[in-house]
Amino acid sequence: MRSRVIMVLAVLAVLLGAGLLVPAAYARLGGEDGALSGIGGSAAEQVPAPTPTAPPPPTLAAGPVAVNFKGEYFSWALMDRTTGKVSGSKNLSATNSTESMLKAWIVSDYLRQLGDKEPSASLKKQASLAIRDSNDDAANAVYRAAGGSYKVPAGGQPGPVVKRAISTCGLTDTKRGNVPGYEGWWSFTRMSPRDAVRLGDCIADGKAAGPKWTKWVLDEMSKVRGSVSQQQTRSGGGKWGIVDGLPAEIKAQGPVSIKNGWTPLSYDGNWHVNCLAVTDKWSLAVMLRYPQSGKLDYGAKVCASVATQLVTPQPGAALKVPQQPVGKL
Repeated sequence: MRSRVIMVLAVLAVLLGAGLLVPAAYARLGGEDGALSGIGGSAAEQVPAPTPTAPPPPTLAAGPVAVNFKGEYFSWALMDRTTGKVSGSKNLSATNSTESMLKAWIVSDYLRQLGDKEPSASLKKQASLAIRDSNDDAANAVYRAAGGSYKVPAGGQPGPVVKRAISTCGLTDTKRGNVPGYEGWWSFTRMSPRDAVRLGDCIADGKAAGPKWTKWVLDEMSKVRGSVSQQQTRSGGGKWGIVDGLPAEIKAQGPVSIKNGWTPLSYDGNWHVNCLAVTDKWSLAVMLRYPQSGKLDYGAKVCASVATQLVTPQPGAALKVPQQPVGKL
């Protein structure tokens, strides 16, 4: 009998202890009033506010371009150098005379042929002047050193310097100039914006000038100097156009290498203006023909406008705020 009483008392003690523990556990979960937090309670309110994320650094990307252009020919192309994709105006395969834009290739072609050898001090100086000051006499000296000739090639083919540009850089629209009496001149070489961005990429990736000289050529192209108002008979200021349309945030990412070409030609009464710029991310070309009454400054502003319209994201883009996370128990 006594053992049964002891057993009953033990069971009652266990049940009584459990009854006291359960309310205490609920009190620890929900506070002194025993309410569960996390369902409209303090735990959800303690989730930290999301931190706004800044937009990616600006670059140039394909997009619509609107220019109130007054002239005979306007075309542009942009290459994404990461993917190799080329986009641009509907007539991006239409050609213009290259003018001084081709000097960047002429210098690259000559230096690549040297391999690891150094050019003479005179020719190296002329190569620099051909790019930095767009000096015609310097460019002609380098052109001859690269194997160029002003004789009209047979069969309508371009000369050896331009032929190497076509084969080395994979150009598809480039051809010999068609101006009577000037067919052998490198400046009258016909090139499209699509081929021009391929040429810029070819210079930047090392195929044009080779491993020893690529950095030197790109550095010279980043040091082009002189404004549209600083023009001489055989040279001229060439730091204008695309580079003027880029925001400081893009210029701060690294050098922008440029080479423009421009000439007022008597045979058609037009300015022939070409703008080429290349970075490690993109290659952009804008090519124009318009009446000489428009002045060089007009073409420079058109090139700058195209570049500005392709900046992505546009300046002043808002910070992105992540979605507020949902609180959990």
